[in-house]
Amino acid sequence: MIKIVEVTNKQEMTDFVKFPFKLYQNNAYWVPSMIHQELKTFDPKNKIFKTVTAKFYLAYKNQEIVGRIACIINWEEVEQLQKPKVRFGWLDFIDDFDVTKALLQKAEDLAKEHQLEYVEGPMGFSNMDKAGMLTEGFDYLPTMIGLYNFAYYPAHLEKLGFKKEANWIEFFMDIKDLESVNDVSRIATLIEKRYKVKSIHFPDTKSLIDRADEVFDLLNKTYADLQSFVPFTSDQINHYKEKYLKFIHPDFVSCVENEKGEMIAFSITMPSLSRAYQKAKGKIFPFGWFHLLKAMKNCQHAEFYLIGIDPEYQSKGINALIFRDLYFNYKKRGILSMETNPLLEENSKVQQLWKDFSPKLHKKRSTYRKNIQ
Repeated sequence: MIKIVEVTNKQEMTDFVKFPFKLYQNNAYWVPSMIHQELKTFDPKNKIFKTVTAKFYLAYKNQEIVGRIACIINWEEVEQLQKPKVRFGWLDFIDDFDVTKALLQKAEDLAKEHQLEYVEGPMGFSNMDKAGMLTEGFDYLPTMIGLYNFAYYPAHLEKLGFKKEANWIEFFMDIKDLESVNDVSRIATLIEKRYKVKSIHFPDTKSLIDRADEVFDLLNKTYADLQSFVPFTSDQINHYKEKYLKFIHPDFVSCVENEKGEMIAFSITMPSLSRAYQKAKGKIFPFGWFHLLKAMKNCQHAEFYLIGIDPEYQSKGINALIFRDLYFNYKKRGILSMETNPLLEENSKVQQLWKDFSPKLHKKRSTYRKNIQ
């Protein structure tokens, strides 16, 4: 018999966060989150909950935890974008169809309670959280903002009548292929003169954070037309500045401004921390910090997190400045390869940025939707 219990106390939330560690303990590709960071994310004091309603559930079978799910309503999405849906995320379960069915029923129940029309996931509280169930590429490590799951996950959802909604693809690139791009520095120089733009160089992480609001404003502008994008609120921006940006070294960031000093393009990358997170096993102490610090300094693989170009400057070659700056910084740091984070299949503009770099499509993922009758 399957029993679903709502998480209502700290111990249950700790069980919620730690369940995947048991589920994936023998899997070579799963990358754990940091336990303390996950608990902080789910803390009711998190300002994200000013605009988000979330309920967390654990599934039990024979008094043992066998699954988990978070059922989420992003009210900005529902009210401003008129998308009457319940998100579900942090979905993990053993290979037992009845467990999957019981967990996802909670998402449907929440949708019915609030008279919403459909459920969709996996996804987090907002578009800055991990999203998309892996459907191809189970033999690759995920990036730090990519989910990993067993191959039986999508099979269970499809059996329950869920259909693919948003689809993402991921690419791998060898850095040496960047050298085959003809005169990227020369092209960047021409673009700088033609459009009176220039690269922004940040001496330290603090100076980057000082302009973080511009990055998020540009992000809102760049991705406004994509089907699943929800604009960031000021509280959400502050949350993600604290969660992500303070850990990013300026060498992995490239930004461009116009002659007025306005930011018109940016890219944020990071050294891959996936293997370091595996070694840390969800804990900073006593040795997790060592693995992370080592990866930050000596990693040979980078992940491309975000790129945004003001619509007024798209298709004008601004990306040449971005790739020039990143290439020389990568070469200085000994980075040999790079991969994108999930890119929406519909986002052809971003995909075109990689076409000269021999990208290899190596992973696919999707969110799944089910309409509520």
